[in-house]
Amino acid sequence: MIRFGPAGWDYPDWKGVVYPRSAPRGFDPLARLARFFDVVEINSTFYRPQRADVARAWCDRVAGRPRFRFTAKLWRRLTHEREAYGDDEVRQAREVLDALAEERRLGAVLVQFPWSFRRDAASLEWLRDLFDVLSGLPLVVEVRHASWNVSETYAELAERGVGFVNVDQPLFRSSIRPSAIATAPVGYVRVHGRNYKDWFREKAGRDARYDYLYTAEELRPWAERTRELAAAPEVEDVYVVTNNHFEGQAVANAAMLAAMVEGRTVEVPPELAARYAEALAPFAVPEPAQQRPLL
Repeated sequence: MIRFGPAGWDYPDWKGVVYPRSAPRGFDPLARLARFFDVVEINSTFYRPQRADVARAWCDRVAGRPRFRFTAKLWRRLTHEREAYGDDEVRQAREVLDALAEERRLGAVLVQFPWSFRRDAASLEWLRDLFDVLSGLPLVVEVRHASWNVSETYAELAERGVGFVNVDQPLFRSSIRPSAIATAPVGYVRVHGRNYKDWFREKAGRDARYDYLYTAEELRPWAERTRELAAAPEVEDVYVVTNNHFEGQAVANAAMLAAMVEGRTVEVPPELAARYAEALAPFAVPEPAQQRPLL
């Protein structure tokens, strides 16, 4: 099964683009997004640990969508800080992940490292320790530095049953390149945009780095890589996540990828169809009026 969706669902700049500009009290953006996609990547778990009851509440909000899954970024304390962590921090990080797994809604745990995380003895030890303390969870690893692009990396991931995240990012000399590598039952594609100007700019905010709308021509190779992943004998599920979230561009590109891979026209929120009419026209149509929620 191939699932498409964006990273995150709660952005102020999505009002009037993905969601109604003036939504009524009680409007649920997650439930609304789940109307169109089968996965959303949870970002908040990267910034701070979440409780089990929060996970169960997320699951309740998508109860009507049996195909829907969450993927979740691992807490950055375990990936972006190099000071040794303890058992209590592992427990905090796992609480929300284990709860999602118990609800049968966890597609993958995204163990994402920055470009500065290069393949060396210390990094390998850190990674192996994480695999041990996160055992029992469906893990996928995202690395961005080209030093990881060696056969030993993929062999060890396959031995441990950990998926490799195939990324699209602005390409510099030491950036890991686009791929369609499968090492586990979970295949993962993650596209970040190609904003070369702001990717490594120190003062660039999150919105600036991920301000990018892919063209159809740029996405077609990723549609082919997605099909290739799905055809790999070890793969059972593929997750395709768009992280170029600024002003709903991730939602538009996720819809375009779904249409390309599935060979059909998909439905999108009417606000999105209007905002990105030119890009979406060959791939998507506005949600029919009779199916829209009362707003």
